[in-house]
Amino acid sequence: MSFLDHMLVFSRVAELLSFTQAADSLGLPKASVSNAVQQLENRLGVRLLHRTTRKVVLTHDGQSFYERCKDALSDMDELQTMFQLQSSNALKGRIRLDMSTVVARQAVLPRLPDLLQQHPQLQIEISSTERRVDLVREGFDCVVRAGKVTEPGLIARPVGDLRMANCVSPGYMARFGVPHSLEDLAKHTLVHYTATLGAKVSGFECTQVGEEIAIPMQGPITVNNAEAYQAACLASLGIIQVPFVGVRELIAQGQLVEVLTGWTAPPMPLSLVYAHRRNLSTRVRVVMDWLHGVLVAYLDESGVGQ
Repeated sequence: MSFLDHMLVFSRVAELLSFTQAADSLGLPKASVSNAVQQLENRLGVRLLHRTTRKVVLTHDGQSFYERCKDALSDMDELQTMFQLQSSNALKGRIRLDMSTVVARQAVLPRLPDLLQQHPQLQIEISSTERRVDLVREGFDCVVRAGKVTEPGLIARPVGDLRMANCVSPGYMARFGVPHSLEDLAKHTLVHYTATLGAKVSGFECTQVGEEIAIPMQGPITVNNAEAYQAACLASLGIIQVPFVGVRELIAQGQLVEVLTGWTAPPMPLSLVYAHRRNLSTRVRVVMDWLHGVLVAYLDESGVGQ
């Protein structure tokens, strides 16, 4: 077997977590599958799988290699069908994306059927998380990121700017009143947000005389994802500072109210981020163009994109 064949065999074992099932699906003897994986491990110099009499488990190195294998095998499949793709415009293969829960729910997932109807052989993996994923190590083709991109080796394709809003619930206003100035914040509570629980929270962020500042505020609750952040505000637990586009429906419905409109956090850039060290395949490039269009339309619907 060639190195590519070994990758294919290993990927099938990794997907099924069974040498027997992998052998059956590939039409090979179990001994050939086991030997192929062993040769691959010897060639790479790492253990890819933990084997026991009862189960097969990927090692950490095995998981990382499996993610790269899927990309490489999809690219090879695309190469073999590139001339068919030119005539049919059909895309095939896996795309792995990451974005916030709000962007996934409000913008991307509602439009995804259109993309899959045009390219039914695409396989889209969407990670919805507020943490900053490692694009290369975790095998992401593209991520939607709010905020500045500072990591070396990454390319950011701008989408627009997210206008920020300070929000409270009507229930909160009934109990604590409405803050009208920065001085009023001493009498109010903030729902704290941090990507990593236990990390230092920044406080109430705003721009004053052209300078970005953070005002320390009291608050009984800290969350680490966007859905919980909104839910805490709806439960009247304090003020939140969020991109307007993510809460515009709640504001229109009267479930949230904007306050301190003259003291908002600076606009947050929204970008598509990808690793430049890898040549973009046709499917990744097409999906990124589609995603860019979806996000621009999402921002433009409420006039928050710039």
